[in-house]
Amino acid sequence: MSKRNKIIYWIATCWLALGMLSTGVVQLMRSKTEVDRMIQLGYPAYLLTLLGVWKVLGVAAILVPGFTLLKEWAYAGFFFAMSGALVSHIVAGGEMKDYFGTALLLVLTAVSWYFRPAERRLHLAHQ
Repeated sequence: MSKRNKIIYWIATCWLALGMLSTGVVQLMRSKTEVDRMIQLGYPAYLLTLLGVWKVLGVAAILVPGFTLLKEWAYAGFFFAMSGALVSHIVAGGEMKDYFGTALLLVLTAVSWYFRPAERRLHLAHQ
């Protein structure tokens, strides 16, 4: 892996981890603002707890060495959560400011996954 790719990976991954961890913790706190936003999007408030727990666990999975299969699941979960959130905001008629954080986390997920080092990739034996 080139030095350039390693730098891109770690910058994207650190920002992704920070974004997912902070939004996960905010969701776990279930503030009135977060609950209102979830209800406005048409989802039950208890979904905040599920998303918060999975985001925190996903951050741990992508940062801890090893566990390559778990990393793939974490990246997939981040992609599904952020793409679903983006579509939800669009369908609910949200403002452009509502899209930015979600879109940024979606892009960071893709960049981190794409540039991850070989030792963080799942290697399947071909049969």
